[in-house]
This record gives sequence, C-alpha cells and structure tokens, in this order.
Amino acid sequence: MNTRIFNPPFPPANLDEDPQETAEWREAFNAVVLQHGAERAGFLLDQLVALAHQNQLDWSPELVTPYVNTIAVDVQSPFPGDLAIEEKIASLMRWNALAMVARANAAYGELGGHIASYASAADLFEVGFNHFFHARNQHHGGDLVFFQPHSAPGVYARAFLEGRLNAQDLAHYRQELSAPKAGARGLSSYPHPWLMPDFWQFPTGSMGLGPISSIYHARFMRYLSHRQLLDCSQRKVWGVFGDGEMDEPESMSALTLASREKLDNLVWVVNCNLQRLDGPVRGNGRIIDELEKLFRGAGWNVVKLIWGSDWDGLFARDTSKRWFAPLPTRWTGKCKPSPPRMGVLTAITSLAKTPSLPNSLKA
Repeated sequence: MNTRIFNPPFPPANLDEDPQETAEWREAFNAVVLQHGAERAGFLLDQLVALAHQNQLDWSPELVTPYVNTIAVDVQSPFPGDLAIEEKIASLMRWNALAMVARANAAYGELGGHIASYASAADLFEVGFNHFFHARNQHHGGDLVFFQPHSAPGVYARAFLEGRLNAQDLAHYRQELSAPKAGARGLSSYPHPWLMPDFWQFPTGSMGLGPISSIYHARFMRYLSHRQLLDCSQRKVWGVFGDGEMDEPESMSALTLASREKLDNLVWVVNCNLQRLDGPVRGNGRIIDELEKLFRGAGWNVVKLIWGSDWDGLFARDTSKRWFAPLPTRWTGKCKPSPPRMGVLTAITSLAKTPSLPNSLKA
C-alpha cells in the first residue's frame, strides 16, 4: 500500500479563521490514508463532496492535481528496457532529424521543416515504439498510431536507423517530385498515407484532424468488437500530439464522446513543449493545468509526467514540502526561455526565492 502523504504548506493565517481545527482535519485525513489506504480516503472525500452539494454550497473540487508526477517514485515499476542504450539511440535520432531538416533548408530555403517538436518528444516516441505500440502480425491486428505531424522528421530518422530508409531518402525530405530522378524516395512533410501508403497509417498534417480521427477510430473498433465483426479487444489507438494541437476545435470537440463511450482502448500522449504554432504561449497561466482541467472535466483519466528522474533526489530531500512550493506559481510564459529538457536551470529563479531552501541547493 502506498502510504505517501502530501502535505502542502498551510495557507496564510489571514485566510484560515481556525488553524488549529484545520490542522486537526488534516491530521485525521492523513491517519485514514495511513491506516485504511487511498481507496477508503477517496470514498470519504466523495461522501463529503456529495454532502456539500446537498447543502448547496457554492463550491466544487479543484480539477487540477499538485504540480508533480501522477505516479510517485515509490510505486513506479522498474524500467523494462536498457535505459542507457535507449537514450543513446534517441540522441542519434534527434541528431539525424535535425540534420535532415537543416540540409533540406540549406539546399532549398523555402522547404522549411520543424525541429523543436521532435527534439522535445523523442523520448515519448521511443518509449512508445519500444514498449507500447504493437505492430501487426499473425496473432495481433496491430495498434493504430496517430503521430504529431510536426514530429515526422523523427519518425523518418528512426526508419533510417532501422534500414527502412536510406541516406538518399533522407536527403530528399519534402522533395517528392525530384526524388525519383535521383533514385530516392521523397519524404512527405507530414504523415501522408496517400503519398507513402506503406509508411504512414493516417494523415494528421492538418492540426486537429489526428485527435478527432483517433477518437472515432477507437469508437469504431469498439463497435466491431461488440458486434462480433472483428476482435479488436487487444488493439489500442494511440495519439501522440502537442499542446499546440489542443487549441484546435476539432481536437476538443469529441472528448466527451470518448468518455461517454468508455473508450479505454484510446490513449493520448500530449507533449507540452510550449510550441504554440498558431498563437502566443500562455503568459498568465500554465498549459499543463489548463489541459488537465479540460480533460478531467470531460471525464478522461489524466496521468502527468512533469519531472524527470534527475529531480527524484531533490524531491526526496524536501520532507517539509516547502522547498518547491513556488513552482506551482511558475507560469508557462516564464518557462518558455528554458532548455527543452527541464533541469535545475528551469526552476532556479523560483527556487532561489524560497526562504526555506538550503543554501547548498541555492548555490
């Protein structure tokens, strides 16, 4: 049983009319968690919420969970692969994707291409390819995967390492017409099954098209299974998207359909890399909180992965839960100039203002 207790700092005294009573309630709740487990604690919270609604209190639970990883370190399963090798391979693919786009732009400046999207999502892609996405074989119908369109260079870079594409193919990125003359295969800008039918499953190049299509595909697969037309019980629909795509109305329009139909065969991975293609980065809010509210409100299960394992040691030392208290107030706009991989530099401005932070960490 997980007995981890989360004790955020007490609210300012001027907001709490009876701090002693508040402390007693908190102590009692923590005792329930320790003695009877999370399930019992959740049941009691549900009862209190129902009671509040019966009394018509002008209050509802906050839909945003603490700004930490949903799955705590002490309940994580061991990594199933060789992390060092997988990180090295992911680095090679990041480099190849970058080189492919840079060479195309050096040859033809108008070709364009996206670099940051895959650079920030490479680890997510690799975990999916290595441990989750199921290929089609004689015993399995295969999963359906909707890839973020602007991360297509990374998928090409992976296919190159697999031997499915060669160097000439990568040299003709976004050059489908001229590639055959050089004996190469032109690579489309975005996932395009009409141009590359043996490579891509679905077109996702119009942002918003992939998310809504994935929901309806998951629903149709469930329909086939229920009518015993095709056994899709072991198959899943995956969507690997970015936070920019979540601005599209098509991405949001069918969220409640997925929860209403209980489509547990559908999984979205949303990479919040702050790359807003069609609008400014939120300056007075935080995209992770915004999307969590949206998806939870629509009835989805939300699992957040915010902090890498490099942070585990620091969080473990923060027994007072006060060192990192300023982080929940750090807005997306302030994180924008930070490095792609969230490290100590990303939060140093906020942490340096924390009075209870040890001087050794501030240094």
